[in-house]
Amino acid sequence: MQEYVRIGTDLFIGFFALLLITKALGKTQITQITPFDFISALVLGELVGNAVYDKEIGIGQIVFAVFLWGVLIYIIEVITQKFRKTRSFLEGKPSIVIHKGRINRGALKKSKLDIDQLMHLLRTKGVFAIRDAEYAILETDGSLSVLKKPQVDTPTRSDLSLQVSPISLSIILISDGEVIWENLRECGFDEAWLKSNILEYGVDKYEDILIAEWTEEDGFFAQKY
Repeated sequence: MQEYVRIGTDLFIGFFALLLITKALGKTQITQITPFDFISALVLGELVGNAVYDKEIGIGQIVFAVFLWGVLIYIIEVITQKFRKTRSFLEGKPSIVIHKGRINRGALKKSKLDIDQLMHLLRTKGVFAIRDAEYAILETDGSLSVLKKPQVDTPTRSDLSLQVSPISLSIILISDGEVIWENLRECGFDEAWLKSNILEYGVDKYEDILIAEWTEEDGFFAQKY
């Protein structure tokens, strides 16, 4: 009977410790987690599982192990929020696997994705032919975001007898107060151009901009903190 009480107590404490850690980390949806988050969650559960059935490990050790692991994960979250350059290493970065209607073989190879897997992901987004996708982005959580060609989007412009306009991706120029210089250069602009655009929003420092993006159709857009 004593053994059942011990296991029940350990499970109870472990359950609420895991609940507190999950709430503290702020992951409200399974689609928000990255591969690193997923592995961390498995390890966290394994720590509690092993501790419950190990007679030599008490409640104190369970709480210590869970919260120490939770603190380490939380530190990683803070680092990725504060320092943009660490995000690609710690969280990964999205890959454009279809660009302007053409498959990017280099991005597929880098993402360890084959054509059959790409087609499967496209079908989950309602795209059953490569030719219908203008852009496809493999997100850090393994999901695929698809931008269909205007002719086949719903409702289609062809159905409405409207002129088909070119389509392009939004390019992030400033994120969390930091300029993404490689994106700025890719757009063909320089710092003087960027400065003049943020001045129109009443700010003169990049640190005051939460996000700024540029599209070929709509031009420059920014949001202040």
